[in-house]
Amino acid sequence: MHKKKESAAAAAPAETPQAPKKKHRFRLSKFFEKPDFKEEERFFSFGKKLLFGILILVELLILLQQAGEAVRLHKWGALAATLGIEAVLTVSEAVKLFAVKGFKNKVYCYVIDCVAAFVLTAVTGSTYLSTLYMIILTEFYISSEKMLPSIIVCALCMVVYVITFGASNWFRYGESASILGVLAQSFNDLLILLIHFVFVNFAVRFYRQYVRLSKALKALDESKAELQKAYDDLAEVTALEERQRIAKDIHDTAGHSITTVIMQTEAAKLILDKNPEDAKSKIIAANLQAKHALEELRESVHLLSGNPGKQTLENALQGIINESTDGTGIRIRSDIDDIAVSDAKYRFLCNTLKEGISNGLRHGRATAFWFELKETDGKINFLLSDNGSGVNINEMKEGFGLTGMSKRAESLGGELWFISEPGEGFEIHLTLPSDGPRE
Repeated sequence: MHKKKESAAAAAPAETPQAPKKKHRFRLSKFFEKPDFKEEERFFSFGKKLLFGILILVELLILLQQAGEAVRLHKWGALAATLGIEAVLTVSEAVKLFAVKGFKNKVYCYVIDCVAAFVLTAVTGSTYLSTLYMIILTEFYISSEKMLPSIIVCALCMVVYVITFGASNWFRYGESASILGVLAQSFNDLLILLIHFVFVNFAVRFYRQYVRLSKALKALDESKAELQKAYDDLAEVTALEERQRIAKDIHDTAGHSITTVIMQTEAAKLILDKNPEDAKSKIIAANLQAKHALEELRESVHLLSGNPGKQTLENALQGIINESTDGTGIRIRSDIDDIAVSDAKYRFLCNTLKEGISNGLRHGRATAFWFELKETDGKINFLLSDNGSGVNINEMKEGFGLTGMSKRAESLGGELWFISEPGEGFEIHLTLPSDGPRE
C-alpha cells in the first residue's frame, strides 16, 4: 500500500514554482519627485498637488489663529464653524483639482469655493483671504487654454473680494464703509491679485509655448533621424547597385575581351605555319585586346576600392589610342575635344572606343583609324572609322559587343549606328546628350 503511494507520488509531476508576485507599495517620496517639465500633464499635475498642499497650510494657519482667539475669548462656536468651512473648502478643492475635468463640471466647485471663502472671511476676518483667492485663481489659470476667460474670472474675483472684504467688516465689527473706503482698504490685496494674474498667466503660456516648441524639436529630431536612416539606406543601396554594375562590367566587358584574346591566339596557332601574316595580325589584335581588358580590370578595381583615380576624358581617350598603337604598327589619328561628362558617359565613351578598335582589328583587319569626339549644339558626337575590309551593313549581325553598345547608348539617351560597305572600311557613329558646361 505504501509502495503504491510512493510510486504515485513519484509519478505525479513536480509543481513548477511560481514567481513571487510583485507588491506595489505606495511611496510617499513619489509625491515629491521632480516633475518632467517636458510632459505638460505631469507638470500641471505636480502644480495642482503643490497648490493643494499650500491650501492645507493656509487653512492650518487660519485654524491656529482662530484657535488662539477661541481659547482667549472662549469662542468655541467660531472655531467649530471655521473647521467645518475649511473642511468644505478642502473637499471642494480636492474634487476640482484631482477628480473633475472641464470648466462646466467645475462651476459648482468654483461657487462653493467663493461661498466658503466669503463665510470663512466673515467668521474669522483672516488676513489670509487674498492667499485663498490666489490659490483658487491659480487652478483656473493653469486649466484655461485661452486668455479671455482668465481675464473675466480675475475681474469677477476682484469684485467678489471687495464685497467679501466689506461684508467681513460689517459682520465682525458692525461697521459700514463706503465703496471708496473699502477699495482703499483692499487696494494692496487687489494689486497683489492683479500681479498674480499677470505673472501666472505669463508663466503658464510661456511654459505651454515651451512644451510645444520642445515637441516640435523632438518631432524634427525624429524626422531628421528617419531622414538620415533613409539616406544611409539609400547610400547603401546605391553603393550596392554600383558594385553590381561594376561586377557586371567586369563580367561583360573584361570577360568578353579575355574570351576574344583566347579565340584570337587559338586561331593564330592554327594558321601560324600556313599564313604567318594573318597569324601576326591576329596576335597583334589579341595583344591589344588583352591590354584593354587589363586596363578595364584596373579601372574596376579602383572603383570598387572607392578611389576612382579618374583623369579627364580627353586624356583617357588619348591613353587608349596610345596603348593601341604602341608596338602594334597600327596608326590612329584623332581630334578630341576636352568635354566634361558624367561618370556613366565617361565609361561608355572609353569602352566604345576600345571595342571599336578591337572589332576593326579582329574582323576588318584594319591598319589605320580615324577618331573624332566633338561637342556641338548640345550633343556629343563620336566617330570612329577604319580602313578595314568592311561589311554589307544589311547583312551584318551585331555580336555581343555591338549589341551591348547599342543598348547602353539608348539607356543614356543617345543613339548608335554603323556605316559600312564591302572594301570601304567601317564607321561607328554615336551621339549623346551633352551634360552642359563645366561649373
